[in-house]
Amino acid sequence: MPHAYWNDWSFAWGWFLWISVIVLLFASFGNWGYTYRAHQNYGRLPSKAALDVLNERYARGEIKRDEHSPMKSEIAKT
Repeated sequence: MPHAYWNDWSFAWGWFLWISVIVLLFASFGNWGYTYRAHQNYGRLPSKAALDVLNERYARGEIKRDEHSPMKSEIAKT
């Protein structure tokens, strides 16, 4: 009587093993893609608008009022 390979339990465990490996690979790549996108902007400072920087410098006293007004109008043109 020939042995039916598809009735053997080791055949079922082999399929289970390969399916598990494939699922783990997909999960690993999905996790890598998520962490790459999530940490892509890590460490970068948010950019400020030119007018915000100008107003901060004026508030700190780095530039005077007569310098601030022309710079502000120049920024408003662009």
